[in-house]
Parts: sequence; C-alpha cells; structure tokens
Amino acid sequence: MAEAALKTLDTLSCPICLDLLKDPVTIPCGHSYCLGCIKDCWGQDDQKGVYSCPQCRHIFSPRPVLNKNTMLAELAESQRKKRLQAAPAAAVSAAAVSPVGSGGVECDICTGTKQTAVKSCLVCLLSFCEAHIQPHYEIPAYKKHKLVEASVNLQEKLCCRHDKLLEVFCRSDQQCICLLCVMDEHSGHKTVSAAAERDEKQKQLMEAQRESQLRIQQTEKKLQDLRGAMETLRRSAQAAVADNEKIFTELIQSIERRRSEMNELIRAQEKVELSLAEELQKKLEQEIADLRRRDSELKKLLDTEDPINFLQCFQSLSSPPQSAGIPQFPISPLFSLEKLKKAVTEVMEQVEPKLVTFSGGFISSSLTAPSQRVPPGYFHLSQTRDDFLKYACQLTLDPNTANPQLALSGRNKIVTVMHLPRPYPRHPERFDRVQQVLCRESLFGRCYWEVEFNISNGDIAVCYKNINRKGEDSESGFGSNDQSWSLIHRGSRFLFKHNREETAVPVVSNSSRIGVYVDQSAGILCFYSISDTMNLLHRVHTTFTQPLYAGFGVYGYDHFVQICELKYNTDKS
Repeated sequence: MAEAALKTLDTLSCPICLDLLKDPVTIPCGHSYCLGCIKDCWGQDDQKGVYSCPQCRHIFSPRPVLNKNTMLAELAESQRKKRLQAAPAAAVSAAAVSPVGSGGVECDICTGTKQTAVKSCLVCLLSFCEAHIQPHYEIPAYKKHKLVEASVNLQEKLCCRHDKLLEVFCRSDQQCICLLCVMDEHSGHKTVSAAAERDEKQKQLMEAQRESQLRIQQTEKKLQDLRGAMETLRRSAQAAVADNEKIFTELIQSIERRRSEMNELIRAQEKVELSLAEELQKKLEQEIADLRRRDSELKKLLDTEDPINFLQCFQSLSSPPQSAGIPQFPISPLFSLEKLKKAVTEVMEQVEPKLVTFSGGFISSSLTAPSQRVPPGYFHLSQTRDDFLKYACQLTLDPNTANPQLALSGRNKIVTVMHLPRPYPRHPERFDRVQQVLCRESLFGRCYWEVEFNISNGDIAVCYKNINRKGEDSESGFGSNDQSWSLIHRGSRFLFKHNREETAVPVVSNSSRIGVYVDQSAGILCFYSISDTMNLLHRVHTTFTQPLYAGFGVYGYDHFVQICELKYNTDKS
C-alpha cells in the first residue's frame, strides 16, 4: 500500500515545483506539469524559439499548444483534499523552519516567506528546504538525484556551452566539462570523472597539508630557539650591567666618566643585537601566520563535498608556499668583563690609563661586530655570479594574481600565454586586463633570482603589493605607475620603465636568462644578462618605501617565463 501511494504521489507531482499538479497539462513527450510552471519555464526560451521538456530534454519547435488534462486534474484535486484532511506533518515541519537568515541559501520552491534551504539537487539545479526536499527522499524517481549541501552557485555546475551538468574532468586542459564536451572539442583528450579527479587531487592536497604542518613545526622551532637566544642575551646584558656597576662603584671619582661610557656601550651592543633579532622574529611570526592561514584553507577545502568547487579552488592551494629565505643573524648572547676586572685588580694605581685603554678596545669591538655580520658586498655591488647566489631566494607565482590568459605550471614556477582564457575564480588581486602575474613571496633584505624566457615581448619587474590590478596597461601595467619598476624586453633590446618614463638600455643581449638583484634597504635594483659572464643591463638607485614583489608580463601566444631553481645559502653571514 505504501509503495502504491508513493507511485500515485510521484505521478501527481509537478517535476518543476514538486507540489501537486495545479491545472495539469501533458506535453507531447508524455510528461505532465502545472500549467503555470511549464509556461514560466518555456517563457524563458521564447527568444530562442526552441522549447524542451524539463525532464527528458526532448526538443519541440514550434511551441506546443497546452491543453488541460482533466483526468489528472481530478486525481490531483482528490489527493489535495486528502492532504488537507490529514493535516500532513510536512506542513508543521515547514512552519517550524525559520526564514532565511543572513548568508543562508533560499529554498527555490517556497512562495511568500522563503525558508532556508538544506540541500541542493545537481539534477534539478534547485535548492530545497526541509519540507520540499522530502519528495527526493520518498519518491523513487528522485532517489537517484545527486544531493549536496545547499549552494547558491548551482549555475556554475553547468557547462556554459551546452547547458549540461559538469561531471567530467579533462586532464589535458585541466578543466571541468560536460559529457557533450567529451564528444566535441575535448574528443581524444584524457578525461576522468570529476569525482575520480577529486580523489586524486585530494591525495595531493593531503600531502601538501602534511608538508605545511611540517613547515609550521620547523618554523615554530626556529622561533623558539630565537626567543631563547634573545632571553639569554637580555639576561647576559643585564648581568653585564650589574657587574659593571659593582666594579665602578668601588673606583675613585676620577673614573666616573668611564663607568657611564661602559654602561652606554653595553646597552648600545644590546640594542644592535636585539634590533637584528627582533626583525627576524617578526618575519618568522609572519611566516607562521601565513602557514596557519593556508593550513586552515586546506582543511576547509578538504571538507568540501562538491567536486566542482573543490577542483576550481584546488589550483590556488595545491602548491606549497616557498620559504622566503629569511637570513639568519648570529647572536652573541654573552658579555664578559673579565679583562676589566683583571685590569682593576692588578693596576689599581694606574686605573685611569688602563681603563681608558680597555674601554677604547671595547668600543672598537662592540661597534664593528654588527657590521662584520653584514654579508660581503653590502656597501658595494657584487661582481661575480657566486657573490649573488649567496642571496638567492625561492619564488613561486601566485595563482590569485594571474591574468586569465596566463597558465601556471611546474609547481607555479612557469607562466605561459594560452590561446583560450583559463577558468580562474574571481579574485580582487587578479590582473583582469593586463597579462601579468606576481610572485607570492615578498622580497626581504637583499634578494637575487633568475628567469629563463622565450619571449620577444615581455616585462620582468618588481612592484609594491598595492599596485592597481584592474584596468588597462596605462593603469596597472608594470612601469606605468610609481609603484613598479620594469625591464621591458623587445627582441634583443631592452627598455627600463618607471612611472611611465622609459629609459633605453644600450646593451644588446641574445641571452635567454636574466638575473635580478634587489637590496631593499639600500634602494638598489639591478638587472643582469646571464651567459658565460654577467653583464649589467640596468641599475636603479632609489628609495623603496614598501615591501617589494617580483612580477612578470608575458604577451605572445605560447611564450613563457620560468623562475630558475638556484642553490642558495640561508646563512648569508
């Protein structure tokens, strides 16, 4: 009896509104709908002049004449009366559901006050509240439909060309397609189901998350060691001040001036050491924050059930961020005044000249120690490639900034111009008009990197993070504003451009590799042609007021720029 009742309910339900048929009509393919529902559905196709059945997709042209099915109307009215007499529990359940709140998804079937949707159907392409989703659980014809968490982006699950459900992934073109696409423009490509590709990508994402968590642990260990060294430094400095006070309080008034000088020197040494350590501390804390934020995004993506949404978000999170190559500054946490104590004990009668001699030596060693830790070439530019490789940094391209005409590959180390735009999601940091892309990592201190290219028209640039991302080249192009500095490649010749002013580069080079050196604090930017030797193309001396980011502009079809892997030394002391 229950099965027969369900079949009757299935027959008398409109596939569009999922309610009992109202003024039922039967179209030529044999399916029945509410008169108002099918009119509204076909009204959207009036401009095309081609109409189809919402269930079987059978196409009609011209538009069929709709006549009321009196038999179905009588049966539906009878069923409606039975519902009213039985006071169905579904009505009570629907009344208990709260209206849609802020950020919720509306039920597409509710009339009047919209209730909150609990599920979306990938076959019906509709979202349903608790009451209206029941037919999908009870009616056999709907039980094969794919239900997911309520989503407002159901139209994104449709192929923009064929209006069919996206359920296949093309590995050749790295995009989601429908079954008609498989037989059309993706014929012969390597394709799998979206669910299978999600499983494969999920494995990669889990590995990326594991690496991310390992990076967090390693960086936290570095931060812990740094904090320990800083605390030791503070205690040692405090102990040195206390010893110094004890020694000088026993001396005669004639050496009071020397006591004051020694205190100042110890504090100055502490300040120099701590300033270097605190700067490094900020960088390590920022890297941990970035890694934690990315780990949170990875966890959220792993919990995503929708394979299409998963795959569309996968590319921007799949590649782990590279270490910024933060330099390590050695800290000398211990201060010693043993020489001073010995001098006072042995030569009390000659305290004044002895202390003058000692304090002079202490001043010399204290003030020169920090500069000795500065890498060679700080006050003059390096001359050999090995000198520059000491400052090599690891860079990766940021998918969230890439123009849709650009494709990233090789663990986000290669950018290539494509003939067809990539289906990147919308992002406020993306260049929408100019074919440009930025690197993910900021350039800290002194940095050096190299790129390989096959372009005859492109840019190699550095810029501030707040460079304009929207609009034409005159607004957001590298070198077209005061926030970017760009070496422009034209065949075998180069131009340098900043704030719309171009400078001709007299050097002609056929090398396909360019090296870039930046010293942010000194305001130095250099471009080199790399072959058997390094040839300086252009040098800039300016003042950088914000963190810098490497960027590239690529304009010819199939042209590419690749960030080179360089062996680098994180200890640049």
